[in-house]
Amino acid sequence: MPPVFRFAPSPNGFLHLGHAYSALLNFDRARKTGGLLLLRIEDIDATRCRPDYETAIYEDLAWLGIAWETPVRRQSEHLADYRAALEKLSALGLVYPAFESRAGIAKLVAAREAHGPWPRDPDGAPLYPGDAKSLPADERTRLIASGAPYALRLDMAAACRRVAGLSWNELGEGPDGGGGIVPARPEAWGDVILARKETPTSYHLSVVVDDALQGVSEIVRGQDLFYATSVHRLLQVLLGLPEPAYRHHRLIRDEAGRKLSKSSRSTGLRELRAAGVTPATIRRLVGLG
Repeated sequence: MPPVFRFAPSPNGFLHLGHAYSALLNFDRARKTGGLLLLRIEDIDATRCRPDYETAIYEDLAWLGIAWETPVRRQSEHLADYRAALEKLSALGLVYPAFESRAGIAKLVAAREAHGPWPRDPDGAPLYPGDAKSLPADERTRLIASGAPYALRLDMAAACRRVAGLSWNELGEGPDGGGGIVPARPEAWGDVILARKETPTSYHLSVVVDDALQGVSEIVRGQDLFYATSVHRLLQVLLGLPEPAYRHHRLIRDEAGRKLSKSSRSTGLRELRAAGVTPATIRRLVGLG
């Protein structure tokens, strides 16, 4: 079987130089290895994703000279796949509903930090501080029946007890350099959200399900997702999914050293194209000349 790669943008803004770099790396790897390049549209965030952004993704990638396999997988069309994975984790007793709002969680964190530092995940966000895991079953049922909003969280401690010796094969390098076999530490993320009342999935859950169903064998993505790989490896093992190789690449940053965002118009592909920049120049700008 040929190796399979994927580029998986979210249609919640226009692509920038950072996206171009990642897409071109995947495209080049597919050509070099005789593999396939898939395009996946990660559009589960219905409040921010727009059809015009999705159309722009196709236009920008084609302008760069990137070709991909069809049909394109759109996550919003496959919610049943994520729901099935969530039900499997629930059957293992690893999922529980948490009813605190974002504001409520912020208050809980502030109360705990009054007594000392509260632990934070690798992205800097505070770990879930609530006690929803200990709610009686009848209280959970009552809250759900009342229509209260909730998030479905992974019981990280219970999940980690089921899996030992997690690691992944890093073909690129992490933020601190180095590759090879990397120990996974999913516990650093606490009880991550797997789904919400209104959406039966999250990034962590959908990405591992998609990669498995699409047969992705090498995941080429930015170093900003390096530490999240620990969560993804945990979910892969819990769900009985195959293990891909990972190749995390450097990030393209702005003049101030910040990671590019979709609001950074100076690095937007549409703006650069309108200014007469060529695809060959884009390659040179991202260091692929």
